[in-house]
Amino acid sequence: MTTEQASHYQDLEKMPLHDLLSNINREDQTVPLAVHRSLPQIEQLVQAVVTRMKQGGRLFYIGAGTSGRLGIVDASECPPTFGVPHELVIGLIAGGDTAIRRAVEFAEDNAEQAWLDLQKYLPTPADTLIGIAASGRTPYVIGGVQEARKAGLLTGCIVCNEGSALAKAVEFPVEVVVGAEFVTGSTRMKAGTAQKLVLNMISTATMIQLGRVKGNKMVDMQLSNEKLWHRGAKMLMDELNIDEKTAHALLKQYGSVRNVIENYKFL
Repeated sequence: MTTEQASHYQDLEKMPLHDLLSNINREDQTVPLAVHRSLPQIEQLVQAVVTRMKQGGRLFYIGAGTSGRLGIVDASECPPTFGVPHELVIGLIAGGDTAIRRAVEFAEDNAEQAWLDLQKYLPTPADTLIGIAASGRTPYVIGGVQEARKAGLLTGCIVCNEGSALAKAVEFPVEVVVGAEFVTGSTRMKAGTAQKLVLNMISTATMIQLGRVKGNKMVDMQLSNEKLWHRGAKMLMDELNIDEKTAHALLKQYGSVRNVIENYKFL
C-alpha cells in the first residue's frame, strides 16, 4: 500500500528545523494534484449524492481515527454554514464520541459495529453512506458500507490507496493516491489533508447544488455570533444597497440573509 511506503526522507531527527518544515511543505504541495487526478470520481459521487438528497435522503460519513474525525468535522459544519438541519449530514466514528478526542483501542476492527451505529438513525434507501479510510482496509468502514449497500443505500468512499477492499465494496469510490508520508505511515498528514479537501468538495458542491448558496454567499448561514451577524449585514448591504443599521434590523426581523432578500421587495 502506498500509504505504508517508506518516507522519501531519512534521519528526520537529525534534520534542521527549517528543513523539516520545508520538506513537509514540499510533500503537502503534492496533495492538491492528487485530488485533481480524482476529480472524475468525485464528480460522479457528488452527482449521485445530490440526486438522493433531492429525494429526501441524508448523507452519512463513517470512519475510524483521523478519517472518522474528519467526517465529523465536515458534517458538523454543514448546519452553521448552510442552515441545514443537524440530521441531514451525520458523521460517525469507530468507538463513538469518546474516540473524537481519544483513540479507542481496536474499535476500528469490528466489522459489524458501523451498521449497528447507523441503526439509531433509521437509515433508508434514500440515504448515502460514504466510508472514509486512508488505507481502504478498515473493517469498521468496510463492514458498514457492505451492509448499507445490501440495504439499498448509495455507497461511496474516500481512500488513499488504489484497488483497496473498501473501494471494491462501494458503488462510487474516490481514490486519492498521495504516496509515501513524510513520517512513514502517518496518514494524518498527506492522506488526511487529501480527505479533508475531498470532503470540502463533496459537502460544498452538494449544498450549492441543493440551492444553499446564492451567488457566492452563504445566505442560509446560522447567525450564531457577532462575526456572522456582521458578515450577514455586509451581504445585505452589498446586495440591497442599504446601510448597516437597516441591514442589522432586517436580519433581526427575518432571521437569515435569504429571508431578508426574499422579502425585501415586499417591504
